[in-house]
Amino acid sequence: MDKDTFLERVAAGGFLEWATVLGEHYGTPTPDAPPGHDVVLEIDVQGASQVLERCDGVVAVLLVPPSRAEQEQRLRRRGDRPEHVEGRLELGAHEIERGRQLAHAVVVNDDLERAVEELAAIVANARRETDS
Repeated sequence: MDKDTFLERVAAGGFLEWATVLGEHYGTPTPDAPPGHDVVLEIDVQGASQVLERCDGVVAVLLVPPSRAEQEQRLRRRGDRPEHVEGRLELGAHEIERGRQLAHAVVVNDDLERAVEELAAIVANARRETDS
């Protein structure tokens, strides 16, 4: 959506969370999950902070790259401009630091299958704690 429409939606409370990151606007529409279903959001620490403030029963998981060098390679492989890579790396260092303060768990994204299994176990454990 264009910037004006986005900002109108922000003003109307149309997002669960939203942020401006490196000059771009991002937001998550308020989910309407059926009872008994989990909602998994892939958001930055600004959004996580907002969700933690607004919602009960949130389990925040910080997903981190195995190293700064690997993070840089991933950004370059996906075709990010060099100046964008530098901005993302600087932002990433801050987000990891802040994310560690917010998160209930940290998962290192060095092996996709293992990271998914670890995330699934965290969700399952939170579900068990909620049900008891």
